Amino acid sequence: MTITTLEKQDLVTKAFKNAMTYAEYRLLVENHAESFTSTGHTQTEALSNYTVLNYRRMKRWDKILRFTEEQQKLITELNRSLNWLVITESWCGDAPPAVAVMQKIAELQPAIDLKLVLRDENPQLMDAFLTNGSKSIPKLIIQDPKDDSVLMDWGSRSQAAQKLVDDFKEENDVVTATFKESLQQWYNQDKGKSVVKELAEILRVLNLETRM
Repeated sequence: MTITTLEKQDLVTKAFKNAMTYAEYRLLVENHAESFTSTGHTQTEALSNYTVLNYRRMKRWDKILRFTEEQQKLITELNRSLNWLVITESWCGDAPPAVAVMQKIAELQPAIDLKLVLRDENPQLMDAFLTNGSKSIPKLIIQDPKDDSVLMDWGSRSQAAQKLVDDFKEENDVVTATFKESLQQWYNQDKGKSVVKELAEILRVLNLETRM
C-alpha cells in the first residue's frame, strides 16, 4: 500500500505533538535500564541488556561529543525553523551516538525542535519511513513547522557505518554479536564525525533552499 505525501505529513505532525523531549527520553531509558526492561512490544533479556548498555553509552556520548568550529558555524547559521522527529527504541545500538549528535545540534541551534517517539508505539509512522523496506532505527524526519511539509529524512546510520554493516552481511549473511561490538568500537573511534558531517550537509542544503 502506497502512502501519499499528505498522509506522511499528517503522521509526522500528529506524532510530533505527542513526542518526548531528549531529557524525557533519557529518563525513560534510565528507568528501563534500572528495572532491566526495555521499550517496545517485545521483552527479552537481550533487549534489556542492550538498554542497560545504551543508557551508559548515552551518558558517555552526552559528555564527550564535541563539534569543530566549522561545524558549529554551519549549525548556528541555520536560517529557518525545523522540527526534528526521531523514531527510536531504548535497545537500538545505533541510536546513542546518532541521537547524541542530533541533541547537540539542537542545543546549539534553538531553531531546531528535537523530539523523539518509539517505533513500536508508532507503527504507521515507521511504515511510512522505511529504509530499503526495513524498519531501521534511529530514523530522523525533518519537517517544516510553518506548513508541516516533510523536507527529508535520515537514518538509520551514517553512510560510513552502513558500509561496514553491508560489507559484513555480504561476507557473513547475518550481523553477529561480535560484529555489533566492533561497530560500537568504530562509533567510539569515529566520535560522531560521520553523523555530524551528514546532518551538517542537510542543514547546508536546507539553508540554500530558503535563499532560492
